[in-house]
Amino acid sequence: MLDSPVEEPTAPEAPAVEQPHPWANIAPSQFRLLRLSALNADSHTGARPLRFVQYGRAERHGNGQSLLRLSVQVPELAQRKAQNCLEVWIDHRNKEVRFGPDTGLRIEPQNRGLGRFLLAQGIAWAQQHCAHYMIEGGALSVKQSPTPAARQLRDHMLQTLGFTLEYSDAQQLKAQYSAPRVGSLNSDWNAQKVQIIEVIEAAQMLEQADRSLLEQAIKLRKVEERMEQFKREDSGLRFTIACLVTFSLFQAGLLIWIATH
Repeated sequence: MLDSPVEEPTAPEAPAVEQPHPWANIAPSQFRLLRLSALNADSHTGARPLRFVQYGRAERHGNGQSLLRLSVQVPELAQRKAQNCLEVWIDHRNKEVRFGPDTGLRIEPQNRGLGRFLLAQGIAWAQQHCAHYMIEGGALSVKQSPTPAARQLRDHMLQTLGFTLEYSDAQQLKAQYSAPRVGSLNSDWNAQKVQIIEVIEAAQMLEQADRSLLEQAIKLRKVEERMEQFKREDSGLRFTIACLVTFSLFQAGLLIWIATH
């Protein structure tokens, strides 16, 4: 009788590594300029001067999904990952729309109308493609709105756009947002705070700024020339006064000498 083969122990299978979505790292391919109007200083967020930022847009479409990714680049601001970024995912199989990213909408600078602008752009895009789709609700991060004033601004923005908010605790820290369908949302934003600047408008602004600088340089040169002229006239007057004083002293001395002799 032949000995039965001995089965060698098999190594445990390694856990499957979840592959990132093919669209996870797409970069914006369309860019525009945004003008953030100068506003009065806020007691919570500080000064709000006039600023210009870059608005980027990337769009992908597949058999079962569509994606819109919006981003804002602020000069001289070291942005963290997923900051100033909004994603709108469309699931055509389940007829559902999800707003992201999962870490929450983090906007900098705050209280300038950028958050509402990005959401309004995402809503308008979704309404063009699937106004009858359902919306996947979600939880709102407390870390992004730690103070009551920040939560009030956030809630007002979402409610203005048509979302419904529900708090599950008495302290109003844990909130859920929802909406029935994409078509029920509003795609308006405060155009007094955020304006889209077209390329031709940006060129006109640069030309106007260049003309203003040239005019100011001409005025400054004329003022400097007048100041130089006044300095020359002042030097001449000082020399004349010095001569008159010297002559007067000489005359006085001569008269005194004549009177004493």
